[in-house]
Amino acid sequence: MKTVILGIFLLCSGAQAVSLSEIIDISLAKKPSLEAINERIEANRYNIAVSDQFENPQLLITKNTLNSSQAMSQSVVTFKQKIPFYNKRETNKKIAEAEDALLQEKLNAAKTKLVAQIKSEAYTIWKLNELYKIIDEYVTLTQQNIDLYESYTSIDENQHIGIMKAELSLSDLQIQKSVLREKINAAYARLSYLASFKIHHLDINIQMGEKPDLGQLQKSLAENPDIKIKDKEILKQNAKLKMADLNNYPDINLIAGYALRENFNNYFNFGFGLSLPIYGTEDYKEEEARALVLSATSQKADTQISVNAELEAYYAQMLSSYEIYHIIQDEALPQVAHMFELSSSSISVGADLFKYIDVLFQKLDLEQKSIKAVANYNLAQAKIAQLKGELQ
Repeated sequence: MKTVILGIFLLCSGAQAVSLSEIIDISLAKKPSLEAINERIEANRYNIAVSDQFENPQLLITKNTLNSSQAMSQSVVTFKQKIPFYNKRETNKKIAEAEDALLQEKLNAAKTKLVAQIKSEAYTIWKLNELYKIIDEYVTLTQQNIDLYESYTSIDENQHIGIMKAELSLSDLQIQKSVLREKINAAYARLSYLASFKIHHLDINIQMGEKPDLGQLQKSLAENPDIKIKDKEILKQNAKLKMADLNNYPDINLIAGYALRENFNNYFNFGFGLSLPIYGTEDYKEEEARALVLSATSQKADTQISVNAELEAYYAQMLSSYEIYHIIQDEALPQVAHMFELSSSSISVGADLFKYIDVLFQKLDLEQKSIKAVANYNLAQAKIAQLKGELQ
C-alpha cells in the first residue's frame, strides 16, 4: 500500500510543487545508493546466522588393494568433525554482529549526507529564485523610470548618453536573468538526481535564524555519524583481536571410523586430532589485529578533531551570514532606501538619470547580498545538522 501511495505521489509531483520534507522522505525511501547498503545489511544477516555454527563434517571412504583373504583387507568409512576451541564460535558471531552494527551506522551516515545534500540544493534553488525575482523587479523598475525620464525631460546630447547607459544597465540585468535561469535548471537537475524522481517545482521559504551559539552546537555532536562509525569499527577490530588470540589455542578434530572386512570381523575405531599452532603464524596475526585496533582508535581521535573543526567553520559561516544580513537590513538598506526615494522623485524634474541608476544598483547589490546571507546561513545550518546526524 505504501508503494502504491508513493507511486501516485510521484505521478502527481510533476504537475505541482513539492515541499522539502516530502523530497527528503521519498529520497530516503527509494534512493538506490541507500538500497545498496540495505542489501549489504541483509547479506550480512545470513553471515550472522551461520557465524556460530560448526564447520561441515567430513566423510572419508577408503579401500586398500589387498586380497580379501588377508586381515588387513578392508573398506573404511571415517567421520571427522572439527570442534573449535572454547568461545571461538561466540567470538566469530560477535564479529558478524559488529559488522552489522557498522553497516547500520554507515547507512545512517549515508542518509544524513543525502539529507544535507538535498537541503543544500533546495536552499540554492531558493537563493537563485529570489535573486531572479528581485532582478526581474529591478528590470521593470529601471524601464519604468527610463520611460518616465524621457517623458518629463527634453533630450539633449548628455541626457541621451545617460539614457543609453541606463539601457546598458538594463541589458546587464537581462543577462543576469539568463544566467540565473540556467543555474536554476541545473540545480533542479541535481535535486532530481538526489531525490530519485523528477522535480519541476519546489515549495520552499527560508528565513534568517537566531544568532548561533558555538558551545550549544558543540554539545549536539554526540550523535555524529562519522564518530559512531569509528566506534563500531573499533568494536569490530576488538572482536577480531579476540579471535586472533583464540587462534593460538588448538582446535580438536573428533574422528570415528568403521572398517568392513569380508572374511574377518568388522570393527570401529575412534580418535582425535589437534591443530598445532607452532610456527608463529597466529602470533603475527594477533599482533596485526592489535595494530588495527590501535589504528581504528587513532582514526576515531582524528575524526573527532575533524568534526570539531568542521563545526567551527560552519559556525563561522553562520555567524558571518547573520551579521551581514542584519548590517544590510538594519543599517544599509534604510539609508539606501532614503537615497533611492530622493533620486527617484528627482527624475520627474529632469535630474541626472545616472544618479538614480547608481543608487538603484546599490540597493540591488545590498538586497542580493542579503538573500545570499540567508542562503549561506541555512546552508551552514544544514551541514551542522549532518554533523549532528539529523534526518530532517
